[in-house]
Amino acid sequence: MTVTPPRTPRTDGPASVPPARSAARSGETADEAAEATAPATAAGGRADGGREGGELPPASGRFLARATLVTAVLSVAGALLGLVRDQALARLFGAGSDTDAFLVAWTVPEFAATLLIEDGLAFALIPAFSMALARRSQGAPGDPVRALVAGTLPRLSLAFVAVGALFIGLAPQLVAVLAPGLPDPALAVDCTRLTATCAVSFGLAGYCSAALRAHRRYAAPAAIYVAYNVGIITGMFVLGGRWGVRSAAAGVAVGGLLMVLVQLPSLLGQLRKRGAAEESAAQEVPRPLDTLLLTTVLLFALCRQSQVLIERFLASQLPAGAISHLNYAQKVAQMPMILSVMVCTVTFPVVARALAEGDTERARTRVERDLALAACVVLLGTAAVLACAPQIIEVLFQRGAFTAQDTAATAGVMRVYALGLLGQTLVGVLVRSYFSAGRGSWYPVGAMASGIVVTSWIGALSVGAWGVYGIAAANAIGITVTALVLLAGMGPRSVPVEVRGVLRELSRPVRAALVATLAGSFAAGRFADPLSGLAAGGLTVTVVFLLLGRALGSRGIASALRSVRSATRRFSHVRS
Repeated sequence: MTVTPPRTPRTDGPASVPPARSAARSGETADEAAEATAPATAAGGRADGGREGGELPPASGRFLARATLVTAVLSVAGALLGLVRDQALARLFGAGSDTDAFLVAWTVPEFAATLLIEDGLAFALIPAFSMALARRSQGAPGDPVRALVAGTLPRLSLAFVAVGALFIGLAPQLVAVLAPGLPDPALAVDCTRLTATCAVSFGLAGYCSAALRAHRRYAAPAAIYVAYNVGIITGMFVLGGRWGVRSAAAGVAVGGLLMVLVQLPSLLGQLRKRGAAEESAAQEVPRPLDTLLLTTVLLFALCRQSQVLIERFLASQLPAGAISHLNYAQKVAQMPMILSVMVCTVTFPVVARALAEGDTERARTRVERDLALAACVVLLGTAAVLACAPQIIEVLFQRGAFTAQDTAATAGVMRVYALGLLGQTLVGVLVRSYFSAGRGSWYPVGAMASGIVVTSWIGALSVGAWGVYGIAAANAIGITVTALVLLAGMGPRSVPVEVRGVLRELSRPVRAALVATLAGSFAAGRFADPLSGLAAGGLTVTVVFLLLGRALGSRGIASALRSVRSATRRFSHVRS
């Protein structure tokens, strides 16, 4: 099973924006608009999606916007359902030893999603399917697409089954390594055996997702996390009374299956299409895989995801509920980071095209603008989290088995986590620049590894005295170190941004966020009702941040406000 990817890679996040096949067609649905587009680099080496054989013409701004809207809406829907999932987990099972056991088992799907859906398979298979589609359109003998499926899917499926069986068989040893201090490891073992099925379902879902995106079908791949979270939520409410927290693990197994089923009809429809030639697919000869690119991408993803392992390993030695408090705090605190990175995902093909054409100045300008805008988005969210953490947690989680003590503990940890959100966003933006030229790079792996070393060292030193707060602080410091190392390496290895200028620009929204946090905290504390306090604090943070940021001359805030005004004008024009 060997395939050759094209020169320029693509981003595989659900918000990646694709170029259109043609001008907008009248009467086209939103799903058709999304499906009529594909990521710039998915089809080959040029960022506008145009291959040398003229397969994909450039996209119009209208198509890019509509495709982005479809994928962004489905991505946000999946994230909101993930929040509902966490709320249901908190309400039904609280934040004790049972949820700790499930969250240890949750490590398996977390890693599987990163490696099989979001990074690894995507970087290998999307370029391969794109090349097969191009060979089909150029009249290659047989059907190159079916040949690729025949040469890769059976072998990959066997590998997924083997890994899943290995995890199921070694579940006791896996739990012992991940969380040696758990009071009830048997429960974690049961949950791990159920969640280990995702090695198969996530692998197949990732395969379908990569194939569909290469075929310019984006709605179904973007909907997979909606289906996944629906499966988990349903499992908890249907089986929770009899199975306890094991019902959540069973929901993971069901949700993984739904991720495949939601994409299967669309994929089968695409595979039924044939090229001009009808010869046997066996005539297609496999081609070599870009091992260096895949290796460096996988190692970077593994290093970044290992932060979760470190946290849960250290927290397993603390009193029951520590892992749960860390999990709830992290999931809520990361929402601003997810939104900020989504803003920049759409511009990844622009950077890739500029580098492919040798226009490093255009790439540099785009990356610097992305950094400014993403920093403003995440810092606004950070200020809101710091100012209103108790109100946020109480509104979202304090019901059922989740007590006021759990709210206080989770809010405190979330405030510490929030200190690392800027670093998380910078890492997400900068790493795209390192891989945008389509070449493997060891520097991002080394940068992430250095951050992991810092996280481990500080966490081990501080967990005894500070407990979960020490673990959260270690996470924030470690990811910030990674961001700084990545920023320092921008140049020959990546897009040559002006580092000092970037740091000067980042200092403006940072100062605005500090003042907005203090003002928002004061406003939120004036109300006894948590919802009123959250509304007052959030509004105060937003107003102060925007006004002060504009006064300080923040480019990111100015750019965001221009975008909002532009969208408002378009909306008003449509309504009129």
